Amino acid sequence: MIEPRHLRVLRAVSATGSFSAAARELGCTQPAVSQQMKALESAAGTPLIVRAGREMRLTQAGEVLVRHATGILAGLTAAEEEIAAIAGLRAGRVRLVSFPSGSSTLVPSALAALRAAHPGTRVSLVEAEPPSSAEMLRAGDCDVALAFRYGGPGEEWDDLVERPLLTDRLVGVVPEDHRLARAESVSIAELAEEAWIAGCPRCRTQLVEACGAAGFSPRIDFATDDYPAVIGLVAAGLGVAVLPELALASARVDGVRTLRVAPAVRREIVALTLPDLAQVPAVAATLDELERAAER
Repeated sequence: MIEPRHLRVLRAVSATGSFSAAARELGCTQPAVSQQMKALESAAGTPLIVRAGREMRLTQAGEVLVRHATGILAGLTAAEEEIAAIAGLRAGRVRLVSFPSGSSTLVPSALAALRAAHPGTRVSLVEAEPPSSAEMLRAGDCDVALAFRYGGPGEEWDDLVERPLLTDRLVGVVPEDHRLARAESVSIAELAEEAWIAGCPRCRTQLVEACGAAGFSPRIDFATDDYPAVIGLVAAGLGVAVLPELALASARVDGVRTLRVAPAVRREIVALTLPDLAQVPAVAATLDELERAAER
C-alpha cells in the first residue's frame, strides 16, 4: 500500500536529488529515507529511482508518481484542515428533521443559539412526523430527528440515541361559545357526542384510543396536519379537538377556549440521532441547543 509518508519522501528525493539531502529537508536520517523508498518501490511493484554513482534520476513510473503525489498530498492536507475545522465547530453540517409544532417552537431558538455559538455550522431543516422521521435517520437522510411518542419509552427507537426534551400535555380545544367553554377541565367522556377535528395520523390514533378508553368512538368530521387549520375549524363551531400545548404555543387561538383534559394525555418530545453521529461535534452541539430550547 502506498502511504502518504512514502510520497513525501519520494517528492523530497526528486526535489533534492539525493537521499542525504532529502533526509536533511525532512529532518530524518539518510537510512530512514532509504528504507521508506524501498517500501514505496515494493508497494508500487516497480523501480522508481535509478542510481548512477552519486546521481539519481526518476524512472518513468517515478515521474508519474511524483506528478500525482503533489495533488494527493495537497488533497490530504486540505482534508485534514477541513476535518479539524469540523471537529472544532468552525465548520460542519447538520441535517435536521422535525414535526411541525417542534419546527415552530423548539427549533428556531435552538438554531439561533447554535448559529451564535458556532457560526460556521450550517443546519438544514425539513419536516416529517414520526415514525417517518426516525426512518429518515436510519436511512441516512438526516442527522438529527425531533420526534414525539405517546405512552412513554418503547422499543421503536432502541437502536437510536434519545435525548429527552420535554413532556407535552394535550389540552381540549372548544369554540368560545361552547357549553363547556368556561370549565377549567373536561373529561373526554363529556365530549362523546361532539364532532371531532383530528390532527396528524399518530395524534389521530391517540385520540381514538383515548376516546375508546372512555367508552365511545369519536365522530371525526375533519382531519388535518395543519394545527392552525384545526383551531380555525374549532373556532368556526365545526367540532372540538385535543391538541398538544406545543402546537398551541405557535398558533393564534382566537375564537377558542382551551381546557385541561381528564384523564391526562401526554406525549414525550425527544431528539434522536444514530450512535456514531452522537459523537460528531456539530450534531452534539445541536442536541445540546435543542435541550436548552426545551428548558426555556
